[in-house]
Amino acid sequence: MKYIGMKKREQGKFITRYDLTYETLDHKEKVYEMISRDKNMKEFSHLYKRKADAVVLIMHNQEKNKILLNKEFRMAVGQWVYNFPAGLIDPGETPEMAAKRELREETGLMLSSIDEILGESYSAVGFSNEKNVCVVGMASGTFQPSTSTAEEIDAAWYTKEEVRMLLRNAPFAARTQAYCYMWSKE
Repeated sequence: MKYIGMKKREQGKFITRYDLTYETLDHKEKVYEMISRDKNMKEFSHLYKRKADAVVLIMHNQEKNKILLNKEFRMAVGQWVYNFPAGLIDPGETPEMAAKRELREETGLMLSSIDEILGESYSAVGFSNEKNVCVVGMASGTFQPSTSTAEEIDAAWYTKEEVRMLLRNAPFAARTQAYCYMWSKE
């Protein structure tokens, strides 16, 4: 594919829609629609030369026999979906700082320890360049309702057996489903 150019189409509060024009291998011009957290992309390199937008929290309990999942109502799909706690990295925050804040805001739990911070990944590579950093660790404390009235979240600890049951028929975010499948098979 040969990149031709990009045009900003619509500016929202949190995302911006762009059209990317390119030429296919058979020399046909095509337009690829995408969204980004970046409100001011102008060059091809802006698609990938950018810092992570968000953190994803893969948290286990102290005994490491349960995993933390949010059951959250997601408006885009009109139903409750299982997902890891996650959220945007605010200006001036490190991924570690954002992880602590997001965990507290969404679940009421405290980040006890960070075992590993994984390299950057993409949320929905088919239509967005949003980047995540996965923070793997342990959480503790008592569950509290989300501090945001814009989010409906029911956070809980799940055993491997409970996760295997959910995987059979509950809706999941793809990254959460993939990790939970592998974790529940250990």
